[in-house]
Amino acid sequence: MKYSVLSVVFFLCVFNAFAKKGKEQPKLVVGIVVDQMRWDFLYRYNDRYTDGGFKRLMKEGYNCQQAMINYVPTFTAPGHACAYTGTVPSVHGIAANDWVDIRNEKQVYCTEDKTVLPVGGSYKAGRNSPRNLLTTTVGDELKLATNMRAKVFGIAIKDRGAILPAGHTANGAYWFDDSTGNFISSSFYGEQLPVWLSRFNGKRYADSLMREEWHTLYDAATYTSSITDNNKYEGKLKGEKEPVFPHNTSKEKGKGYGLLRYLPGGNTIIFKAAKACIRAEALGADDITDILCLSLSTPDYVGHMFSPNAMETEDMYLRLDMELASFFNYLDKQVGKGNYTVFLTADHGAAHNSNYLKDLKIPAGNKAEHEALAELNAYVKKETGKDSMVFDLSNYQVYLNENKIDKQKADREDVKGAVIAWFKMQDGIQYVVDMEDMDDVVLPEPLKTLVVNGYHHKRSGCIQVITEPGWYSGYGPTGTTHGTWNPYDTHIPLLFYGAGIKKGETQHKVHMTDIAPTISALLNIQMPNGCIGEVIETALER
Repeated sequence: MKYSVLSVVFFLCVFNAFAKKGKEQPKLVVGIVVDQMRWDFLYRYNDRYTDGGFKRLMKEGYNCQQAMINYVPTFTAPGHACAYTGTVPSVHGIAANDWVDIRNEKQVYCTEDKTVLPVGGSYKAGRNSPRNLLTTTVGDELKLATNMRAKVFGIAIKDRGAILPAGHTANGAYWFDDSTGNFISSSFYGEQLPVWLSRFNGKRYADSLMREEWHTLYDAATYTSSITDNNKYEGKLKGEKEPVFPHNTSKEKGKGYGLLRYLPGGNTIIFKAAKACIRAEALGADDITDILCLSLSTPDYVGHMFSPNAMETEDMYLRLDMELASFFNYLDKQVGKGNYTVFLTADHGAAHNSNYLKDLKIPAGNKAEHEALAELNAYVKKETGKDSMVFDLSNYQVYLNENKIDKQKADREDVKGAVIAWFKMQDGIQYVVDMEDMDDVVLPEPLKTLVVNGYHHKRSGCIQVITEPGWYSGYGPTGTTHGTWNPYDTHIPLLFYGAGIKKGETQHKVHMTDIAPTISALLNIQMPNGCIGEVIETALER
């Protein structure tokens, strides 16, 4: 009798352990990347967030307060790639949104693929794939672990925001075509759009969202987290005379749907498409975990146009919070609360507008890289006697004109020396780094590691320029941009919520590269094949 009782107790313990393990394994993982979301936006507008959006993730999930990007430059494409591969541009190869193929003297877009054809959209917008991504993603590893039975999808306004997270083996990646107002894909994923997406496009959500005037949610006088409307730091939307509420873009629809990217409707249409995908593809409906990768591109467009301190930015985040709450409620009903896991992060942050900072007597500045190219080449010619030695300045990097250096038999080290000397004479430059001779570089940590992590020897410029805090390479006096090592660009939100996730927070530093191994550990799968990140153990219920 004694042994039978012990056997029952043992059986129950084992059963409970397996039951607990089964409960922790989510049926669906939803990754949400908010393009250009600064970490402080979690708190700047917190008093007016609903209980069901950002606050739900923060209060019921796990909040990594000190999540940092561990490479430079900080742009959309490398950020999305990093979050899902667990590695840095030096390894995954997505060195920027665009880089230079220096021997062929041409720009390369991060997801361009001339071997594929557009599916459901225009020729210009549709020739994209993940082929430039050199490593696997979490989705790829999940597909491999389940003998390809798991389903993985990516949806975004930007092509790179859908393609790079979804990875090489995805069932589909869909992005927005400005010329048609539809979500499209490429032949990399299949010869035609799924029926559900064609039906979704047929509902013409872009038309209805473009017809809506953008008014503030609340009385404009209550937007105390923003500076006054119609200020000199904001850009103007196409067709508008002043950057003020209400914004009416419906009259511009005939010229394309690109303006939807700058409106809250750009977030709305992503969530509508996500719900349609979950429903039609039965994501999270069985015991094989699926992954849905969502990227919200609109915050980036709003930030670039209006700056972080604008009423438009505040209002957009208040509306985004409501969209998140609605989406989480949908997941509760469709997949089941406790059956799904969400992580929310950003691909990069953003600087305050440099003119705004200067008016506040804070050191800052802004100089466009393309404006500096002619000056730099003139200086190099004066110093070396060789003309047009620099092919391009982009991504805070210098791409030498290797073909002309060879043809003119120039001394390459002399050219690099002249380039470095010129930059050191410019305002706002803190360090100039010869990436091919890091041994002699005087560069403090963690900057040295950030620069090395971001350098891909085939796709990056051979010289990295690091600006002083508050300075950036922009394209005008209004709005903002990103790309630097500073906390406003590299300190990002990172929230985990749902199945297998503890409730709590940490102030210990974690990195963007830690997202992929943490999700891999949650799913009991191998981490991506280039992963250098570490599991955030304190976030997991194990």
